[in-house]
Formats: sequence, structure tokens, C-alpha cells
Amino acid sequence: MKKLILVLGMIATFVVNPPQTNAISMPCSLILEPVHPSLANAKGVALVYKVQLFPPSFARTNISILAVHLPEPSTYGDYDGYEGFAFIPKEISWRFMLYPTPEEDSPTWAGRIDVITAEMKNVEVQVRLSNSKTEKLGPSVLTKSINYCK
Repeated sequence: MKKLILVLGMIATFVVNPPQTNAISMPCSLILEPVHPSLANAKGVALVYKVQLFPPSFARTNISILAVHLPEPSTYGDYDGYEGFAFIPKEISWRFMLYPTPEEDSPTWAGRIDVITAEMKNVEVQVRLSNSKTEKLGPSVLTKSINYCK
């Protein structure tokens, strides 16, 4: 009888309080921080959530990025824009264009990707410099781990 109560207690513990996983809860957002102190005003935000695409298929993960107060890309060399870049180290990466708004002086850069099927575990989200003609991806300007997604 004691064994039965012990087994039922253990089962109840896992049903009522399941073990924690590293997967994030969606939807969520995270603040992208500058990688260099000289970019103190530069910030970004990434929204991560499940999206149902048409024609009907299984849900995919969307990452949308909005970044502000970024320097002119050409100040870093042969770059003419910014891209969103997300990756799982040593596994897979995704990159997508960020487009500037028509604001004068310092545009807002924004873009999204809707086709991610991988589990959002240990993903790093970044804003990186890019050259649209050569498709060269430059260094990261803003970054944050998806583990901080709230």
C-alpha cells in the first residue's frame, strides 16, 4: 500500500508540476542591446510568435525586428543596410532584410521572417550590417539570446 501511495504521489507531482524545459513561451519579446558601448542610443526589439500561413499548413515561428538609432551602415565600411539574423549555434541560421523608414536623420529599421520550423531553443537574435549587392553579412550591432524572451 505504501508503494502505491508513493507511486501515485510521484505521478501527481509530474502532472501538477511538470519539469521545466528550455523552450520559450510564445508570444514573447526581447530587447536587443548594442554590442559596443559607443552605440549607447541604439536599441531593438524582437517579437517571436507562432504564425499560421496560408494555404493552411502547420504553424511556423515568426521573428519580427524593429531597430532604432542605428548609425548609417556605410560608417562601418562597405555596407548599405541591416539584416535580421537569428541562429542556433552549429545548427542553423536565418537572415532577413531590415528596411528603413523614410524618417530623416536616423530611420527605423524593420523586417520579419515567417518560415522558421525549428524549435526556438538557444537561439541568438541579432541586427547585423549587410551589403545588398554582394550579399555580404557584416558584424553584429545589436544582439540578445532568446532565453531572455518574456
